[in-house]
Amino acid sequence: MKKTVFNPAHHTLGARMVEFAGFEMPIEYSGILSEHMAVRNAAGMFDVSHMGEIWIKGRGALELLQRVSSNDAGSLFPGKAQYSCFPNGNGGIVDDLIVHQFDPEKYFLVVNAANIEKDWDWLKANNTNGALLENASDRICQLAVQGPAATRILQKLTRHDLSSMESFTFITGEIAGIQNVIIAATGYTGAGGFELYLENGNQPLRLWNEIMEAGKEYGLKPVGLAARDTLRLEMGYCLYGNDIDDTTSPIEAGLGWITKLQAGKDLIDKDYLQEQKRNGVKQKLVGFEMVDRGIPRQHYEIRDAEGSCIGNVTSGTLSPVLNKGIGMGYVATPWSKPGKQVYINIRNKMLLARIVKFPFISETKFL
Repeated sequence: MKKTVFNPAHHTLGARMVEFAGFEMPIEYSGILSEHMAVRNAAGMFDVSHMGEIWIKGRGALELLQRVSSNDAGSLFPGKAQYSCFPNGNGGIVDDLIVHQFDPEKYFLVVNAANIEKDWDWLKANNTNGALLENASDRICQLAVQGPAATRILQKLTRHDLSSMESFTFITGEIAGIQNVIIAATGYTGAGGFELYLENGNQPLRLWNEIMEAGKEYGLKPVGLAARDTLRLEMGYCLYGNDIDDTTSPIEAGLGWITKLQAGKDLIDKDYLQEQKRNGVKQKLVGFEMVDRGIPRQHYEIRDAEGSCIGNVTSGTLSPVLNKGIGMGYVATPWSKPGKQVYINIRNKMLLARIVKFPFISETKFL
């Protein structure tokens, strides 16, 4: 297994380690519940160095992005980022990602760990206009500091005014005396915060330790992948491989807002996606809350009152904030309206649930 540059810190802290996307990663430290609530109420720090980083540069960079990524990269400006996905040419999704623009000929893509090689091959196969591609995944590490106290913690370590940064903007600057760190006001928890990107080497471990020290007064905790999953699920954020994949379209997944089909954007699958937007889809990704007591899990059937299968669960958990089971899944479109009552087949028991709008919880504030 590969190891991130922060691996020694995880072992020192007694994290429970697992294999994930070819890396030895921390699944939890002090427990999922305590880590989850630290992020919701104060702050947590994640090692997400297993994620992939790809540069697209040169005159053909924007043209390539407009063809392969669903969002409108032409609306970006230096210091602005956007969430997007790669349509796969067959109505599905290659991956979801974040695109950062440094200048009109320089873009930084952050992709899912399990899809790095797949995304790299996809970009190369569609690079017909001479853009310069660089897979920097093996030399860049990433920390996510998330939660309502994240700004206060990181501000102690940098002269840059982090409180003035809007969501999905970024700067390149100094933090904890380390130069050329990409500081992005992004994350996948719904609790606010930043993601930090820097070169591997001796400095990242020092950065980890300085952030942990700066965060002591705010209750900062190290957080593993298990709580990362429950946090994103409470917000209704898609997880590739669960809620979206090569068989699900962005329109079915509720990602129409990042699927821009305007004239002049020669997007892969454009005609197919326009037809789905115009005529609708047969299934939709929805959120549901359990009314009966039970925890939904991936692949459980979603049924109607008569017991007919109308869909399947793609993600599910016990929400630490709501203290009830929540989940996401695809259902036949007539069943996708909020308020609809459905049943989740949990160990051959039909347990009542209700379709709800995302997110499952409202934004938390640090007091």
